[in-house]
Formats: sequence, C-alpha cells, structure tokens
Amino acid sequence: MTSLEYRQGTETAAEIFDRLFLPAMAGPWAVRVADAARLKPGDRVLDVACGTGAIAWEATRRIEPGGSVVGLDQSQEMLAVARRKMPNLDWRAGSAEALPFEDNAFDAVLCQFGVMFFEDRVQALREMRRVVRPGGRIVVAVWDGLERTPGYATLTNLVERHLGPEFGKPVRDSFALGDIDLVRSLFESAGISAIDVAARAGVARFPSLQAWIDAEVKGWVGGDFGEEAYAEFLTEAKKVLSPYERPDGTVEFDLPAVVATGSKEGKPGS
Repeated sequence: MTSLEYRQGTETAAEIFDRLFLPAMAGPWAVRVADAARLKPGDRVLDVACGTGAIAWEATRRIEPGGSVVGLDQSQEMLAVARRKMPNLDWRAGSAEALPFEDNAFDAVLCQFGVMFFEDRVQALREMRRVVRPGGRIVVAVWDGLERTPGYATLTNLVERHLGPEFGKPVRDSFALGDIDLVRSLFESAGISAIDVAARAGVARFPSLQAWIDAEVKGWVGGDFGEEAYAEFLTEAKKVLSPYERPDGTVEFDLPAVVATGSKEGKPGS
C-alpha cells in the first residue's frame, strides 16, 4: 500500500496532505521558492510535481496581471484537490521526465519537494531546462538530510518499529537528496548553467502533536494500525515527540531544505 492509496474515513491522502502538510511545511517553503525564482507580473510559470498547488498558488499571486501558471503532477488525487481549490488554473497530468510542453515555453520552472521521487532525476531536470526560455529561472527545493531533521528521524524510527521498515521508506526517500554536492551534480548533468545551491534553515509548525502524527501516518507513509493499535502508537509517539511541543500545544521543529537555482544559457527571447 502506498501513501496515496491510504484512506482515513472518506478523506484521501491528498486531502490529508493539503489539510495538514501544506500549511505546516509546503506552504511556507513555497514563498521562499517563489522568492528564489524572482517572479514578476507577466511571467509564464510551470510548477512541476505540483501536488495540491502550494507553489502554483504562491506564483499566481506574483505573476498577475498578465502571467500564467501551469501545474503538472502524476497523481490524479493531488490534481483533484488542486482543481477544487483553484479551478481557473491549468492543471495537467503528466511525467516530469517527459514534460508535455514546447521548448522555451516558460519564464520560470519550479519544483518543490518532488525531484527525489522521480525515476530519472537528471532527465526530469533536462526537461525543465528544455521548456524554460533562455535566461529563465529553474528553481528546485528538496528536503535536507534526515540526520539534520531530528524530529522526523524520531517519528520515522517509531513508525518503523510499529509497522516495519518498509513503512519508513517514503519518509527516508523524501530526505534522500539532502546533499548540496549531489544536487549540484544533478544540475550539472542536466546541462543547467548559472547554478547556485545552498542549504536553508526552516521550521515546520503543526497545530498539535496529534496533527503531526496523523499527517505522517495517514497522509504520508500509509499503513492501517486498527483503532486499538493506533491508540497505543499515539501514546508512545506523544511521549517521544514531546520535546517538540510548545506550551500552547502547537508543535515546532527544524525542517531545513536544499534550494538550487539555475538557468539556460542564452539571452531572453533567443
């Protein structure tokens, strides 16, 4: 069972992602990725692996009037949520390794927390380079290493003890590109120029420990505990994760990322 096949009642994993992960993690980073892209009114923007639209929403605020945003994802569940939220945007189902767009179609191509899941990362980056105009911006964000995100390391270890190592794999895969040199080498292999790669500090904020735990188990790793077993898991999780709980009951922990920017050689319009 993959994380996107898991259901909690009538809520899909994509809906759980949008309700819990997006405001706590994806949304705040979308602001910083859009900043790195230097978006301006009139820009044509592609959001690759758009999920439920964190980047697309932020980009739309910056490119009006006269701009356009396209969101692309392989997950129909994610796209369904994105379409409900922003029905006027152009949402496409497709693969990052074979983008269904013409050469030089966009002023900026953004990808937030998606590259680590692509089957062929270099090919996906080549495609981003192909569809951005000469002089346009490519911006990619990936989570930093799990060893630099101790809150998630603790929670992931707990999930693996209760469900087995395979249920920690989605989270561990999410942090697989937390290496500046590795990300730079992927950009170089894709022929991207003017590369800048840096680790950036960040913080995740959830409204409660329950929300954080639900987000991981029900919206990310999947796995059906059963009511009694999940109650037991929650009791232990709340104990080991209590150092991240603030006096008001909210949760806050370090969540750094690696942000890479680059371009395609040539002059704008060439």
